[in-house]
Amino acid sequence: MQINELETKARQVRRLIVQMLEKAGSGHPGGSLSSADIMSVLFFHVLRHDARRPRDPNRDRFHLSKGHCCPVWYAVLSECGYFPQEELWNLRRLGAMLQGHPDTHVPGVDVASGSLGQGLSVALGMSLAAKIDARTYRVYCLLGDGEIQEGNVWEAAMAAAHYRCDNLCAVLDYNGFQIDGRVEEVMNIEPIADKWRAFGWHTVVVDGHSIQQLVDAFAKVKGVGGKPSMIIAKTVKGKAVSFMEHVVDFHGRVPTKEEAARALQELSDER
Repeated sequence: MQINELETKARQVRRLIVQMLEKAGSGHPGGSLSSADIMSVLFFHVLRHDARRPRDPNRDRFHLSKGHCCPVWYAVLSECGYFPQEELWNLRRLGAMLQGHPDTHVPGVDVASGSLGQGLSVALGMSLAAKIDARTYRVYCLLGDGEIQEGNVWEAAMAAAHYRCDNLCAVLDYNGFQIDGRVEEVMNIEPIADKWRAFGWHTVVVDGHSIQQLVDAFAKVKGVGGKPSMIIAKTVKGKAVSFMEHVVDFHGRVPTKEEAARALQELSDER
């Protein structure tokens, strides 16, 4: 897809996030909105995948480590044709396919997630499996910034560098907030780029809302040999909905019907 097409897709993904969360009455809008551009570039431009063959052994793998932000994943999977859009309106309903954390009942989801700090280890396992099986697929993992305060993230980071997992790319959705407040106040993670480099990762920092920068970054890391890659994407919590941006309360508070209408107006195609 071209840059303008990816921008349009990201806008549509954000609209779906707002709609499904308002209908569900619960969920996590802030981090879903902040990662919409990242996920749009991944699923509509970078990943080798086919909704008609969700278990293709040669497909690229993706794992959402910050599983509470599954609305953004569900939105892109629906847009890619893994399941009908109507399923989105059943988010978090008892017995529905799309629950508050993703699991393998959802086409396109390989491993359940939601327990923060574990996702990079899962992605590392996929990466090592590809090398053992001599397959060429790549593995991508989206992490949250508050999440990487957990120690097992760094154990996985050490192991990935030790085993020279150059088929592994992690992306950090660095929106600066976690459920308890600002990341820098809860447990400061800076200097974050230096830390990943010190752990042996090829590390780049981008504007996580610049489709062009994301496209370029993903293209460049494919050529990195002998080490895993980390893309630190600087983002805005609640991006593109003015009254949600930089507001920690919207980590887990969904918009009211009136707020959703206002958000959808801001995300309209005329903007």
